Amino acid sequence: MFDIGMTELLVIGLVALIVVGPKDLPGMFRTLGQFTAKAKRMAREFSRAMEDAADEAGVKDMADTVKAAANPKKMGLDKIREATNFDKFPDGSETKKLAKDRAEAAEKIRNSTAKAAEARKAKEAAAAEAPKPAPKPKATAKPKTTAKPKSKKADT
Repeated sequence: MFDIGMTELLVIGLVALIVVGPKDLPGMFRTLGQFTAKAKRMAREFSRAMEDAADEAGVKDMADTVKAAANPKKMGLDKIREATNFDKFPDGSETKKLAKDRAEAAEKIRNSTAKAAEARKAKEAAAAEAPKPAPKPKATAKPKTTAKPKSKKADT
């Protein structure tokens, strides 16, 4: 209660022994014990009276109402959690159907791309095996002429 250790109690006892004297010390401790018990009893009665007054005023009912309102299960948050739990959706949901369609389309694209790649490789291999044509002779270039634009005569 007062957070007094054993050494502090010993010091208080020695001071009381010196001040009061050895004859009156046991009577003083008895009186002190009775006073402490009386103070505890009064505090307990006061607490009980306050609790009874609060019960009569309905404070306990109001506290229960506030606790119930603060409870997430009573506020409907459990329904929100259920609605946002995606693991509970059925297997035939629209999202899974779309995912299946996308997977099929991706497989078609992969197959057509693979066929096109095979055709390109075969064409390149055939072109590599075919004999190269003889180079064409270079054509002779025509000499360039510098032509001057004709000037227009002004009529006067």
